[in-house]
Amino acid sequence: LSSPLSVGMFAGKWASYSAVPDLPYDQREEDGGALVFQSEPLEEPLEIFGLPTFTARVSADQPVAQLAVRLSDVRPSGEATRVTYGVLNLTHRDGSEDPQPLEPGREYDVAVQLNGIAHSFPGGHRLRISVSTSYWPLIWPAPVQATVSVVTGPSTRLSLPVRAPRPEDDALPDLEAPEGAPGPEVATLATGEHSWKVTRDLATDVSTLEIVNDQGTFRLEETGTTIHRDTREWYSFRWNDVNSVRGETRTVRRFERDDWRTEVVTRTVLTSDEESFFITAQLDAYELAEERGNPRVWSQNWDVTIPRDLV
Repeated sequence: LSSPLSVGMFAGKWASYSAVPDLPYDQREEDGGALVFQSEPLEEPLEIFGLPTFTARVSADQPVAQLAVRLSDVRPSGEATRVTYGVLNLTHRDGSEDPQPLEPGREYDVAVQLNGIAHSFPGGHRLRISVSTSYWPLIWPAPVQATVSVVTGPSTRLSLPVRAPRPEDDALPDLEAPEGAPGPEVATLATGEHSWKVTRDLATDVSTLEIVNDQGTFRLEETGTTIHRDTREWYSFRWNDVNSVRGETRTVRRFERDDWRTEVVTRTVLTSDEESFFITAQLDAYELAEERGNPRVWSQNWDVTIPRDLV
């Protein structure tokens, strides 16, 4: 198994706010680059509550390799919804206190713990486990593209935290409408923009995930403070070159009230090669006074190299 770097481009955000664009997409977009295990259709609903675990006997041809494991709910139509997932840097197979490189060709018994979840699989649906060696950009790829062999049989299994039906389930009350504190009085001055786009340039073999989270401009009426927030992210790679991956984030934050107006602009870029990570970042702060040319009042740059340590 040696997954293309494109596996993960439809994975959604690492820390999703449950906005539709940052949730995982139909997992059929990802499963073509994964090793897939699938159940027969369920004869009755199945509920799980807890931490699923995928265990397998594996070997790799590189000292550093990764596994990403996804559990999906597959509808009779074939559409697959990711329920939960887990990732493991195989050098951390025995824990993170003392990671050790893999011995190429040697077999190891490993366990990948998936994130905790409560979910009900309807009858007629299938369970699917998808295993890949990449999950970009949720995880940074290994320094050299690795091939991982998975030994099928009794050593490969999925342990599910099944919640069996209980007699008292029929008496459980329906959830009422959620309650929360009232929000502040806000006046919208400029609408925002939200998008999540995956593009692939067939001429250059560069694929890019572009995320736009522009919250527009609004005024907090209680204090008269005007706020503008705009964040844009780009995650790209070229073909299956693990050292072509690149992440960039740009942010703009503007605050205004009465006779003061300020703006802070940041840009951060992360790249790597086989030995190191490279971080380049800039921060510029401005006083927005057009009659004085919007002077920059603070500027700081960072250029940092971090050695890769079994990552």
